[in-house]
Amino acid sequence: MYKQIAANQRLTWVLMGAFLVFVVGLGFVFAQIYNEPMILIIAVLVAVGQSLVSYYYSDKIALFTTGAQPTKREDFLDLYRVVENLCIAAGLPQPKIYVINDPSSNAFATGRGPKNAVVVITTGLLQKLNKTELEGVVSHELSHIGNYDIRLMTVVVVLVGLIALLADWGLRFSFFGQNRDDNKGGGYLILIALLLWIVAPISATSIQLAVSRRREYLADATGALITRYPEGLASALEKIAKDKYQTRLTNRATAHLFIADPYKSDKKSPPAGGESWFATIFSTHPPISERVKRLRAMIS
Repeated sequence: MYKQIAANQRLTWVLMGAFLVFVVGLGFVFAQIYNEPMILIIAVLVAVGQSLVSYYYSDKIALFTTGAQPTKREDFLDLYRVVENLCIAAGLPQPKIYVINDPSSNAFATGRGPKNAVVVITTGLLQKLNKTELEGVVSHELSHIGNYDIRLMTVVVVLVGLIALLADWGLRFSFFGQNRDDNKGGGYLILIALLLWIVAPISATSIQLAVSRRREYLADATGALITRYPEGLASALEKIAKDKYQTRLTNRATAHLFIADPYKSDKKSPPAGGESWFATIFSTHPPISERVKRLRAMIS
């Protein structure tokens, strides 16, 4: 169990290192092609500015875009008690609790760290899950908080933006750069820039989604350790997968935050053999069937 958690953490940092190497390599290539070192410098400055905004305001942006509203203890007493008890078990300060008035079954956590975290639950999830299943979902979200997943994903998003920015600038300079006529083999350089413009954002996004999927597996495992009852989360995930409602107030930028993909929650379950490899490449979440399988493997 703990070995799996450690393996997921190592893989996450490997992917982060690959991002950094790719960014530096991409910037170096464009700098050499156009003899413009300022390309890389400007891109890094933009990325730093973007990272500061994302770090300090990403939680507020997520709450605003999803329509989440703060709650009062007396209005959601059972939910507050579940969160309080699990925070004690996990050794975490109690997060703020927000609710989305939405019939779908979903939840997410946001914030820079445990001291300013927020747990968000849809009203549909509160209506459809029993107490044990709700504890499983809340423990999953507390795991994201305790593991600093939100901060990690913010860094990954910034790196993805930097790669896309460099690739886009490279393509533009290929056609409009002042030095393109001074370079030998300018046509080949334009072709290289075009390939980078197509491949770089796709590759970066694929790695971003891979990190997101790994964090979901890790949060499932850690959440099961908090409750000492993996079946609670497994049962909750099965109910969420069968829910016919989509989470309405969301967008692609915040989809990875939710416990289940808000764009696929209203679709039929995958076949018995699970989703195909190709179908999961660009998914923000691993297949729920696989998550349930891993959780129940912890029981045996």
